[in-house]
Amino acid sequence: MRSSRRRFLAGFAALSAVPAMARPARASQARQFMLEPARQQIAPDGYPETNLWCVNGSMPGETLRLIQGDRLRVEVENRLPQPTSLHWHGIRIDNAMDGVPGVTQAPIQPGARFTYDFALPDAGTYWYHSHAQSVEQVERGLQGALIIAEAVSPDIDQDLPLVIDDMRVTAEAQVDEAFAAPHDLSHAGRLGNVLLVNGRLQSEHSVRRGDRLRLRLINTANARIFILGLQGLEGWVMAYDGMPLRTPRAISDRLTLAPAQRVDLFVDVTASEGEDAFLLQFEQDGGYEMARFTVTSGTAVRRDPPAPLAPNPQFPIDLPSARHVDLRMQGGAMAWLTSAQFKGEELEGRELAQRGQFWAFNGTAGRPVDPLITAKLGETIRIRMFNETLFPHAMHLHGMHFSEVHSDGSLGPLRDTLLMRRGETREIAFQAHNPGDWLLHCHMLSHHAAGMGTWVRVLT
Repeated sequence: MRSSRRRFLAGFAALSAVPAMARPARASQARQFMLEPARQQIAPDGYPETNLWCVNGSMPGETLRLIQGDRLRVEVENRLPQPTSLHWHGIRIDNAMDGVPGVTQAPIQPGARFTYDFALPDAGTYWYHSHAQSVEQVERGLQGALIIAEAVSPDIDQDLPLVIDDMRVTAEAQVDEAFAAPHDLSHAGRLGNVLLVNGRLQSEHSVRRGDRLRLRLINTANARIFILGLQGLEGWVMAYDGMPLRTPRAISDRLTLAPAQRVDLFVDVTASEGEDAFLLQFEQDGGYEMARFTVTSGTAVRRDPPAPLAPNPQFPIDLPSARHVDLRMQGGAMAWLTSAQFKGEELEGRELAQRGQFWAFNGTAGRPVDPLITAKLGETIRIRMFNETLFPHAMHLHGMHFSEVHSDGSLGPLRDTLLMRRGETREIAFQAHNPGDWLLHCHMLSHHAAGMGTWVRVLT
């Protein structure tokens, strides 16, 4: 591991074209969110503060902590110069509260208010973020963690959400405003040159040897896929995207976390007193510190596997009766679209590019008029996805979790975001248990803005 606290993939002075938790909310208490400009020190000392768009004055915004079964009511006031909204990512939510302008609500205009009010049926690690002009608004800071605790607390010593992000800034430590750069739209997406954990360059935590920690890792980056590892910490994967595993899995050498994905880890502190343990992020030239855990005296390391977390409400997937639909991912750099439908009109590739559209699903760029599929309530849907592009995509389904269907017919763990590597064909299945119109899109936010979005309809 590299001991330097480097957080830059390109220095401030040569910006490349390539690119402490908040106080918890009381359960079921109404909250007020002010979305407003603010300044925060994210660059090293000696650089100015960065102008951001924040929730209640900080980036990430307040970490909300509630208990499974509670109800959350958030009154949002928009003090920003753009219309906005908040999406509650991963929560199986009432459709009207999903926070998607043009689908579930009108955007919240500058100076206006909107109240989100919904039940919290699932325990787990979730997050909230803007779903309006997301490439810009999420990058500027409109994001935060939403933690739903189990009714019976697991046996741990500390519970630590780690919001992992990158941001592209100029030599003056200000957010680079090239949000519609064609290279980002058509290639890997907007990649930052500064890496942050909980809005800071340095995330430091005091722990004791032998402590068992719950690390809630949340990737809120626009497009970066984080490859993570541990040093001085050993343990188990307990949940993906908020949904507990039936059997905890021992952590391998590397953890891959695509944009919008989350993973819950239970780890034992194995580093000795006076040493440091680390969460590392790996690049081609080695591993770099993301979070540091300063170890004080404690007890013997337990190393006994934890009991699984209590399962969330289940909606069984019936594969034999499932209806099938295909989704082909097309376009992008080096596999350019020759033509596609866009807003009801067939356009050639050059015309699409002029309108900022570089990607398509099934020959359509942008959200189509008709849904990918219309499902009956309780019906099982199988979607086979073909990544015919030369880039990875983090496919996110709103409103419901799905399982990957493996080649032997078995089902993988429940997730709400699946990383599709270039050239891959993979299949997901879900029970359409939540009525409404739900987005299915790439969570590389530039890719979504440039055409990678569709939707499913679940009838009542």
